[in-house]
Amino acid sequence: MNNIQNYLSYWRDRYKEDLTTDILPFWMRHGLDRKHGGIYTCIDRNGDLLDTTKSVWFQGRFAFVAAFAYNHIEKNPEWLEASRTTLEFIEKHCFDTDGRMFFEVEEDGTPLRKRRYVFSETFATIAMSEYAIASGDKSYAEKALRLFKDIQHFITTPGILEPKYTDNLKAQGHSIVMILINTAARVRAAINDPALDKQIDESIATLKKYFIHPEFEALLEMVGPEGEFIDTINGRLINPGHCIETAWFILEEAKHRNNDPELTALGVKILDWSWKWGWDEVYGGIINFRDCKGLPSQDYAHDMKFWWPQTEAIIATLYAYQATHDEKYLEMHRRISDWTYAHFPDYEFGEWVGYLHRDGSVSQPAKGNIFKGPFHIPRMMIKSFMLCDELLRSI
Repeated sequence: MNNIQNYLSYWRDRYKEDLTTDILPFWMRHGLDRKHGGIYTCIDRNGDLLDTTKSVWFQGRFAFVAAFAYNHIEKNPEWLEASRTTLEFIEKHCFDTDGRMFFEVEEDGTPLRKRRYVFSETFATIAMSEYAIASGDKSYAEKALRLFKDIQHFITTPGILEPKYTDNLKAQGHSIVMILINTAARVRAAINDPALDKQIDESIATLKKYFIHPEFEALLEMVGPEGEFIDTINGRLINPGHCIETAWFILEEAKHRNNDPELTALGVKILDWSWKWGWDEVYGGIINFRDCKGLPSQDYAHDMKFWWPQTEAIIATLYAYQATHDEKYLEMHRRISDWTYAHFPDYEFGEWVGYLHRDGSVSQPAKGNIFKGPFHIPRMMIKSFMLCDELLRSI
């Protein structure tokens, strides 16, 4: 790629500008609940509130992002305060009496729904750890570590989490394995504990041993207890965006370990495989789901383009370039960035739409719901700003 320095400078400045003048201001203005605390995410295209139901996932996600931006973009006291008040809402309203967290609550914190997953807990954990770094309040690092160990207890103790399937199907899923890599890494940035590195080691070993299937050149979403291939629609599922996210989690860990060559090779391999499965050669962008045998996918949104796989690919390609200095990853970054920025940003009302048809046309224009809100887009902008800045400093 010609003039790499100019390219990286453009994107570094663009990420910071978009984050600070568009994405975070949109959510601070339209999402932040200054009466009850926490964040609304069910927001229409123009910022109007569609639903006052609050996603507990996003209470943790937003508290994390606000503190993450404070730590790495600028010391904006409004971001730090938003993180603090959202964490206060989490601690006051989002935990059940058994120590587990809810999935949805009303705007005042009245619980509505609880699920078998522990993702609410993982997002609250990273929020606490990041806020501890931003505020200097070490008690939040200790809270994050305790909650992390609670998560480990929940997922390893029979009877606490309801099984996804009956005993007739023995299986394990990719999601919890990969999320614990990032959760442990974020807590480790705030507090040291042997359980954190141990969890990262175990998660990566599990991915390598069970979920990576070279016969398909794919990381599968569901496998048997010993990594057995399950020849069903669900067993054949590839989620390219999810796998690309895993790739950059591993590349980040490789970087933490002084550019560990084995982990770097693993992260790059997962990225290469997943890009091949996910990149739409007809229309561009990362597609939602594929079948590892090339058979029809079951999910009704299988051929749509959601916002978050694109953001994960932007981060992953920058990490891969930093790790390898192979310009093919900058070219991949250019392709995904050009497509993403041509289709998702809403230049009239701000922020990004989240749901596109395969050809890039808008499926629905809302800026948020229970699953889309201020996380993947601002996290991408913060991480990518940091990576571009590091690369420029190394030139």
